[in-house]
Amino acid sequence: MSEIVEGFSQAINLIVTLNPDLLQIAALSLYVSLCATLLAAVITIPLGGFIHFHEFRGKQALVTLIQTLYSVPTVIVGLLVYFIISRSGPLGFFGLLYSPEGMILGQAVLIIPIMLGLVITALSGISQNIRDTLVSLGATESQGILEIIREARFAILAGVILGFGRAISEVGVAMMIGGNIRGETRVLTTAIALGTGMGEFSLAIALGIILLAISMMVVILMKFISRRYQP
Repeated sequence: MSEIVEGFSQAINLIVTLNPDLLQIAALSLYVSLCATLLAAVITIPLGGFIHFHEFRGKQALVTLIQTLYSVPTVIVGLLVYFIISRSGPLGFFGLLYSPEGMILGQAVLIIPIMLGLVITALSGISQNIRDTLVSLGATESQGILEIIREARFAILAGVILGFGRAISEVGVAMMIGGNIRGETRVLTTAIALGTGMGEFSLAIALGIILLAISMMVVILMKFISRRYQP
């Protein structure tokens, strides 16, 4: 019990004194996850709009497949991206393996199905009467689509925030693609796993506190946006 108390005490001291290693790991985690979320948003928002506003054969099967991918294990995604960006892979010439850019790509691939499904759900939640009213008032198809997206913006933003929370808390992709290299690709989750395995409990606890604080901020943002979205 005394070791746990001492570990927490040292962890708080590391945070209060702004330990350089701690700050570097936290900053890299935020950078990688924010970039991955932005990349995923750029892909999923227009793609989700296209899927929702167009009827085509196999649409329901596609939506079901997207929803099925919500729970895909992170190690599977990590393995897939590893094969793609490794030296023998189709994107090997970019040298993305064991780099923050590779981790960004891996996390983006991980959260794209989640964000895409949530964008489609958000757009589906807008009443068809709104679109019919816009058409009756003379709005073009593009204007109608933009207005519906504007109406669903809070729900879409909530999906983006949820994607960020998923990205920053995962460990499989970060470990397999980044390699957990100190000062280069070590992020919060991989550093916690390494610190625990090496007995550096104070560092692991400090990193865990930071990760929990970020997760709490994500939840608070989600609740705020949900309240704004409620009619």
